[in-house]
This record gives sequence, structure tokens and C-alpha cells, in this order.
Amino acid sequence: MSKKTFRGELVENRVVIWNLESSKKVFGEGYFGKPLGVPKPKGTDFDAPLILDLIEGYHLLLEKKIKVYDSETGKVVSQKRLKEKCENEYVLFKEKLMVYRELRDRGYIVTPGIKFGSDFAVYEHGPGIDHAPYIIQVMVPKANLTATGIVLAGRLATTVKKKFLIAIADTNKEQVEFLSFDWWRA
Repeated sequence: MSKKTFRGELVENRVVIWNLESSKKVFGEGYFGKPLGVPKPKGTDFDAPLILDLIEGYHLLLEKKIKVYDSETGKVVSQKRLKEKCENEYVLFKEKLMVYRELRDRGYIVTPGIKFGSDFAVYEHGPGIDHAPYIIQVMVPKANLTATGIVLAGRLATTVKKKFLIAIADTNKEQVEFLSFDWWRA
């Protein structure tokens, strides 16, 4: 991503990049966010503000790619305040951020997976270029994992033609392990 720091604005539970050239740049250099009103963007051929999920916005803030301003006061939102906002909005925020950053560090494109009933959808190349081959559910090491939960997730993943992975985020060891399941017909 370019060395320029882009301006984002915290609007409720999203970070919005209103400047159209900046929104194209941020989207084009890592497929962060989603252009407002553009269901399936193809590259940067859009003229719309960019809506970032809070985890994306926080990640970009940590990477010093954006500065976030409060939409009501116009003042800079500190890293601490944005983290607090994220912790209030997400269950297992620290773990989800760990998984998000791990996948991004490995070169994957990570988007919210809510439409697939998971935490993240993961692309190898990016939305509009390929389909997300993976959906990921984030869990902690001591979480209860039931057979019914695995079957439900697997059925969903199979229906949307994706591979279901569980990301086990251990904040004590600061590591993430991934489990995948293969489905067989008898």
C-alpha cells in the first residue's frame, strides 16, 4: 500500500473513507472495505465512498495507513478509543483481530463473513477476481465444539461451495491454528 495516510471517519460502527480517490486507492491496494452501493466491484472502477468494517479500520490504523476522525466532533480517534469501540462491537475481538492479521500477513484477502454465517470470508486474490474459497469461524482453545455445530457449519460451507475452517486463536501463546474439515459421501 502507498505510504500516504488516508482519512477515515468513524460513523457508528464503521469507518468511512469519503474521498473517492482515497477510497479507490485503499480498495485497490488490498481489497479493504466495500464501496458503498457497489455489490460486486470489479477493480477500482467505482465512484463511491469506501465502507470499512471496524476490524479492517483498526488494522489499517495499526499499520498507519489511515487516520480515523470522529464523524460528530471531527477530532482524531485514538488507537485506544477505536480498540475500545471494537471490543464493544465484537465478541472475541482480540482473537478475531489476531486471525485477521495472520491471514493478511499470509497474503490473503479477508472480508467479513456474515453473509456466510461465519466470522470471515477469505480470498486468495480478491473479491471480483475470484470467489472466496474459505469461510472461517474464530474460536478460543477451550471453546466447546459440538458435532452438531461442525455439521451445521460444514453443510453451510458445502452449500456455498467453500471450505470451512476453524481458527483457534490462543492469545496467551499469540498463535493461531487452523482446522479444516473434508466432507465425504458414503
